[in-house]
Amino acid sequence: MELFQWDTNPWGQETLIRISWDLLYLFFWAGIAFIVFHVIYAAVWLPRLAREAANGGGGASEGVPEKIERHTLAARLFHWIMAVAMLVLLVTGFFPIIGIQFAWVTIHWIAGIVLTISIIYHVIHASFYLDFWSIWLLPADMAEAAQRVKRQLGGGGGDVQRHGKYPLDHKLYHTAVMLAGLAVIGTGLVMMFRIENPLVARNAYMLAEETWGLMYVLHGLGAVLFVMLTLTHIYFAVRPDKFWLTKSMIFGSVDREQYLAHHDPSRWVVSEKPATSQEPAKN
Repeated sequence: MELFQWDTNPWGQETLIRISWDLLYLFFWAGIAFIVFHVIYAAVWLPRLAREAANGGGGASEGVPEKIERHTLAARLFHWIMAVAMLVLLVTGFFPIIGIQFAWVTIHWIAGIVLTISIIYHVIHASFYLDFWSIWLLPADMAEAAQRVKRQLGGGGGDVQRHGKYPLDHKLYHTAVMLAGLAVIGTGLVMMFRIENPLVARNAYMLAEETWGLMYVLHGLGAVLFVMLTLTHIYFAVRPDKFWLTKSMIFGSVDREQYLAHHDPSRWVVSEKPATSQEPAKN
């Protein structure tokens, strides 16, 4: 299996041009393998974890409303606009590679612009109107993860602390999406100069061929990573035990029972007023 594709320039030098499309199939099947592994893992561990959660009980319900806002309307609109743009980008970017040919270039760059604008909006919205730190990895998350691993390996460790608004796996996924997104958006905007479009004047000689090759490689790596991330995201979204989270992205809220069963009220503080997320770092 090759990782990159090379070409020979007029001076007989090998020049990097893009990733090998073998990586597309590698990341696709890596996503499928993860899903299969998790199905087996969930069948073995989820019943035990459910019993432990039931034995542990929820937090105090005093002052907790019947419905807790998890995602504002603005956040939900961003999520679904981003999701549609990403699916369009994956279809237009990879279907021609696997043999399904159509006029994809214009659709692709328009979807890329929509994704870019939605991400810029999300950064501003999350920075000034949401709890910015609720989705980032904090020391308390790592301690919780170590405790869970220790218990699953039979090492005891006592009761596992419930997470805040977002569990560790959500935060890890967010970090991976952020890195892949920065790669595809940054390089995609530069690659606009190599195609005809009404936004920027075409200038294929703006960068050296070696630099263009690096741009295509970074764009391709981010794109194939999104293939795996999208597969796993859809898998978790339709799992019966996770579907309450999917519903919250549609309707915006979760029930009191779900909140108490999965979240630590001291790490995600809610009241009868609109919920806010508070997850202070713990050493």
